[in-house]
Amino acid sequence: MQSTKQTYDVLVIGAGHNGLVCAAYLLKAGYKVLLLERRSVPGGAATTEEAMPKEAPGFKFNLCAIDHEFIHLAPVVEELELTKYGLEYLFCDPVVFCPHPDGKYFLGHRSLEKTCAEIARYSPRDARKYAEFTEYWQRVIHAMTPMFNAPPRSLINIAGNYDPGKIKDLLSVVGSTHKALDFVRTMLSSAEDLLNEWFDSEFLKAPLARLAAEMGVPPSQKNLGIGTIMMALRHNPGMARPKGGTGALTEALVKLVQALGGEILTEQSVKQVLVDNGRAIGVRTTTGQEYRAEKGVISNIDAQRLFSLIDRSDVDAADPNLGERLERRIVNNNETILKVDLAMSEPLKFERYNHQDEYLIGSVLIADSMRHVEIAHSDPAMGRIPDADPSLYVVQPTTLDPTMAPAGMHTVWIEFFAPYTIAGLEGTGDRGTGWTDTLKHQVADRVIDKLAEYAPNVKTATIARRVESPAELGDRLGTLKGNYYHIDMTLEQMVFFRPLPEIANYKTPIDGLYLTGAGTHPGGSISGMPGRNCARVFLHTQQPIAQAFRDAKSSLESAAKHLMG
Repeated sequence: MQSTKQTYDVLVIGAGHNGLVCAAYLLKAGYKVLLLERRSVPGGAATTEEAMPKEAPGFKFNLCAIDHEFIHLAPVVEELELTKYGLEYLFCDPVVFCPHPDGKYFLGHRSLEKTCAEIARYSPRDARKYAEFTEYWQRVIHAMTPMFNAPPRSLINIAGNYDPGKIKDLLSVVGSTHKALDFVRTMLSSAEDLLNEWFDSEFLKAPLARLAAEMGVPPSQKNLGIGTIMMALRHNPGMARPKGGTGALTEALVKLVQALGGEILTEQSVKQVLVDNGRAIGVRTTTGQEYRAEKGVISNIDAQRLFSLIDRSDVDAADPNLGERLERRIVNNNETILKVDLAMSEPLKFERYNHQDEYLIGSVLIADSMRHVEIAHSDPAMGRIPDADPSLYVVQPTTLDPTMAPAGMHTVWIEFFAPYTIAGLEGTGDRGTGWTDTLKHQVADRVIDKLAEYAPNVKTATIARRVESPAELGDRLGTLKGNYYHIDMTLEQMVFFRPLPEIANYKTPIDGLYLTGAGTHPGGSISGMPGRNCARVFLHTQQPIAQAFRDAKSSLESAAKHLMG
């Protein structure tokens, strides 16, 4: 057992993209930072790896996150100058292709006008309503973005993020009693309610429901009507992928962190957070190595797992109710994903749907109806595998970025929602979830059968296949119950409530212990916002006056830029 102690200003547990973003801002502010990552590679859910080196050498796979929208609503890429470290975003257009069983298909372009023209081929009325629907959500996006890019309780920071255009959009959404109440009702509605209110055509409602369900709940879930915002984001700011895969974002952040003098140690699993007299002073790894933090410890893992690494007496001394609230108040609904990756000798061919290779630039959604999507998301919550008629989210990233496979070859990324723990099989299989190698491949076979109904060549052109069960995905990512959002993205667990009200502003009741990552505001997805926001809270704690001046200066510069622009 090692016993040496190394000292830093800040320790970051987990080198996911938010941990790296947070570290970069602190390094730029002059702090000495160490990141500890349990895996052999940094990145968390944001990695691109040669996952089948023997069966498919040279094929690179995004093992979790793939489509990036929210990061383009944040200033992270610009402020950290990540393009200088090799990051290049490739924007998708078209952004969505969804074939329908009756021969129709939804083809969504980045351009709203072109998308409406596609819809009008089948329903002029729905095309008109789609334009109104998207323009409404665009105003909501502009109105809410300032709240995403600030700690939820930092009203001065939030106000400073508003320029005249965003204020106008905010007023257009909630600027009168009628508008405000209607917006609240919209937020309290379900995606299904809203889509039925606005549209008639199933070929349009089904893919919009499938995108809304990326929040991790079925379209019928009340209080999550905001899920229907997802397609609007693909119009503006747009959907993009880093050239070379999602891992290219991580690579750029790693280069930046190292250039600023930060350290990243992999295969370092934290066993205990050390607390002395109510203050976090460091961590101990599973190998016995101790690292000390003079200023703070920041966790990029979820709050439930973080506090399980702290002696319960220290947690209770800080807040006697927190331990039980973490165990019982936070909600994870048992839904996660079974991931399938394919190495292919040719692109998917949707011959019955006026096939064009460009249709595969964005996401391909297999969503036959809203009911089809509903079953795909309601079954996992009940512990059932919805594989009788799978609904899928499919991407062929090599259409946009050929560098991710050998010349002329392709990769396919498939997301299938599934339960983490299978009802009736509790206590068996991998980690007691019921999942086994045999079962995961049986489910993957049915997933491929469903895809083959639309693109038959998926069976003949597949060179190699990798299947990762929900249990394996959860183990690889180090997430609780395989939840890559850390906790559910439901309204009662967002903004001021994420993950709990008392720890929603990135601070914890243990002095010097902070939270970042998907389980904090504004939530999961690739954005870097939780990392940036956490860094700002930390800096305010360390340098309250200096950071307040920096924030004020930034806000004034932003306002001047927009007024002059």
